[in-house]
Amino acid sequence: MTTKANAPAATSGAGLRGVAAATSSISDVNGDRGELIYQGYNIHDLAEHSTFEEVIFLLWNKRLPTSAELSALEQSLRSSYALPQEIVDLMKQFPRDADPIDVLRTAVSALEFFDSTARDLSREASLRTAIRLTAQFGTLVAANDRIRRGREPVAPEGSLNIAANFLYMLRGQPPSERDARIFDVCLILHADHELNASTFTARVVAGTLADMYACVTAAIGALSGPLHGGANTAVMKTLLEIGSVENTEAFVKKALVEKRKIMGFGHAVYKTEDPRATHLRKFSKEAGEAAGDSKWYEMSRKVEEVMMSEKGLYPNVDFFSASTYYMMGIPLDLYTPIFAVSRISGWTGHILEQYADNKLIRPRAEYIGQRDVPYVTINQR
Repeated sequence: MTTKANAPAATSGAGLRGVAAATSSISDVNGDRGELIYQGYNIHDLAEHSTFEEVIFLLWNKRLPTSAELSALEQSLRSSYALPQEIVDLMKQFPRDADPIDVLRTAVSALEFFDSTARDLSREASLRTAIRLTAQFGTLVAANDRIRRGREPVAPEGSLNIAANFLYMLRGQPPSERDARIFDVCLILHADHELNASTFTARVVAGTLADMYACVTAAIGALSGPLHGGANTAVMKTLLEIGSVENTEAFVKKALVEKRKIMGFGHAVYKTEDPRATHLRKFSKEAGEAAGDSKWYEMSRKVEEVMMSEKGLYPNVDFFSASTYYMMGIPLDLYTPIFAVSRISGWTGHILEQYADNKLIRPRAEYIGQRDVPYVTINQR
């Protein structure tokens, strides 16, 4: 037997790191400069001046909308917030302790049954599906949280944007303007991030010409893995374990000695500060001040200081989003589904882009197994 390939081996990169697997105009990450752009626009400009609905239009259409176009999109989204009653009834049958990201994955897959044009992959029909999904993700997450607590879901409010409507459905009362704006910017910051694991999954499935629901369901499955989603939940659990500002430095240093991973630091692409963390740090501070309790922000800053001095690591998008969401009263296990409430805009943008110029995504694997192994009959093994 031999182990040498008889044909040229496929080139490989561990985890496809550094391998360009698609062309896209949707977003780009420059890790050396700590830069993120959506369709050419710097994330800092979008976070400071735009709205999530404007960003949705941008990701889908390669440009910012006019006032009339934005109004039309907002109207389409708001008229699509409500879920089919059958989906609400289905979620009521799920175990109350089911992980919310798993509920979201299952409910999204079931939504396909109530979209008669789901398998029409034309641009026009696909945009309608993208609107439905983007509008209904927040409704799904909020409704499930109410159901698992033994309450009836709060009907969506068509006068509110996606961010404010989500907080309203979750809490049962309208959010403050400050909370609504912070959450709106959080959705902008998480909307897209090039070919991360879930987005690449969505594009691979789209490349088979599966419908958008199948693509998005697969993306949620990828997001549910702890190496992609869940980091900000883990960050908050660590802060709760630390308990106080006074304990922070000693806790982190001890954890590092014990080779324990401190979540929310370092990134596969960024070599400097994640630009999204810049805004979330500010929001964590503002949320603490508004609540009259800056403890979680101060603890986060101390963890950041120790991690920089000990490991030279910058915080990523997950780190300060943890304390921001916590101070807004959002349950810890909703952090990953909330990521999806935002990222559905990017997933659908990539699916639309894949459909528009599709080629089946079929990479090679570098074979490292044996060759020319003689077959031995079962009675001789």
